[in-house]
Amino acid sequence: MPRPLRVAIVGAGPAGIYAADALLKSEAATEPGVSIDLFERMPAPFGLIRYGVAPDHPRIKGIITALHQVLDKPQVRLFGNVDYPNDISLDELHSFYDAVIFSTGATADRELTIPGVELDGSHGAADFVSWYDGHPDVPRTWPLEAEKVAVLGVGNVALDVARILAKTADELLPTEIPANVHDGLKANKALEVHVFGRRGPAQAKFSPMELRELDHSPNIEVIVNPEDIDYDEGSITTRRSNKQADMVAKTLENWAIRDIGDRPHKLFLHFFESPSEILGEDGKVVGLRTERTELDGTGNVKGTGQFTDWDVQSVYRAVGYLSDELPKLPWDVASGTVPDEGGRVIEAGAHLASTYVTGWIRRGPIGLIGHTKGDANETVSNLLADHAEGRLRTPATPEPEAVEAFLSGREIRFTTWEGWYKLDAAEKALGEPQGRERVKPVEREEMLKASGA
Repeated sequence: MPRPLRVAIVGAGPAGIYAADALLKSEAATEPGVSIDLFERMPAPFGLIRYGVAPDHPRIKGIITALHQVLDKPQVRLFGNVDYPNDISLDELHSFYDAVIFSTGATADRELTIPGVELDGSHGAADFVSWYDGHPDVPRTWPLEAEKVAVLGVGNVALDVARILAKTADELLPTEIPANVHDGLKANKALEVHVFGRRGPAQAKFSPMELRELDHSPNIEVIVNPEDIDYDEGSITTRRSNKQADMVAKTLENWAIRDIGDRPHKLFLHFFESPSEILGEDGKVVGLRTERTELDGTGNVKGTGQFTDWDVQSVYRAVGYLSDELPKLPWDVASGTVPDEGGRVIEAGAHLASTYVTGWIRRGPIGLIGHTKGDANETVSNLLADHAEGRLRTPATPEPEAVEAFLSGREIRFTTWEGWYKLDAAEKALGEPQGRERVKPVEREEMLKASGA
């Protein structure tokens, strides 16, 4: 009797779980069946949603409810607190599974090559996001001494960073933020937050809803300079062809023409200002220098040679994430991705047998969470085609029990799906006395203990 198709998925964030869902919905899941194991280096699943989405975005975090339905299937197992390749290598994965899908994300900041990035007070947005989301592998404190702060970038991460810096700590208390994050934000001295983009309103990469959310806080006054509302032919074309870009531009236009109110924290959105240098004294940030840009007719910009020095004491670089390189897999340095064709990993022009990618490690850290569904469907479709045509490797020990025995034999403390439910209950119990839905633990050992690992 044919045995189920055995698939390992490395990374239990949305991309990996969507891949599991695609496998479960395939014909192979009916006959001969599929058996899926997700490996996650964190003790808890859900990846980007848990450690990359700002805590005051419960709507996005609500996606976890849908992901739960996938992980609750009997064909799916979770092995948390298992790190590739330190705890299990590619060769070892191939010895247990017919195919391996990598769905790891991005935790590093993309490099910004301007003078001064090394100064004390110059921060990567990814590090700050990890801190306020309670990531176990980052420091428990964050320097928040600056009264005036610059955020470089016009994407949703820049908005998240700016909003968290501009809000009061008590505004965030109803969310799942850990106690150390609340304490840190209570000491935050920021009164002005300046967000800088080198192009214009039509080129901003904000989501309309996330942009409008800036204005919902009773403590944040959002300010846009009317001189920054400018469009050329390329910008007008963008607005006509992209509904989201048009909605963003309209919101910014409305903010630019209104009177400035009296909310205590000011959040400035600057356009046509290209960062050229982070200014420092005695090794610390004391300012930001930008060059004024202007549209060139195509929606792109060129420098004008006019420079402005901004009085800020801290700079956050939100210019994009960079995926983490995976040992034993080919790597494209320029794009920060694993080379692939339709999700098949390509090495030296040929498919690396039984090895696949999906999500950010495949296409780079761009797009919204839901966009990874299309990646997952294509990758799984090609994996199943390779299976049907007999192109997958035959694992030496495909029995499900062999993986558990291997991890136990190496004395690796791994969490399971059942362990997540225990951790979930523990987090809710931490929040209950405070009238909060949950409070996330930040210590890995605390998470492991709560999960029963």
